Amino acid sequence: MSYPFEYGDETIWDAGYHSGKLYASLASGAARFLDVPSGLTPTPQGGCAVDREMFQVFVERLYGLYTATSNEVLRELAHGLLITSLVLLDRTGGTIAPRPEDAAPLSKAKSALSESMAP
Repeated sequence: MSYPFEYGDETIWDAGYHSGKLYASLASGAARFLDVPSGLTPTPQGGCAVDREMFQVFVERLYGLYTATSNEVLRELAHGLLITSLVLLDRTGGTIAPRPEDAAPLSKAKSALSESMAP
């Protein structure tokens, strides 16, 4: 059983049911914490539709939290969600502008995770 993430007519991540449901739940909680919509809407088929514009704002705010804190626990909690979100954002054609010192590490982490996130 899967939990697909759809952008228009395209499946951008055909997540396993548990990993997809957990990601959607974590994104929803983080969006409430950041006071922005996540851009992810549950579908009747059991997955999520991605609204790129709203999702991009969510990812930008999540990245802002990630870079603004010196709290290692908060930073690590945000990191996994951020990397997964960056992969999905990239697959919608969206992007964020990371700080120069973050560009290479985020790109490397995103590339590594992307390989295990089959579209």
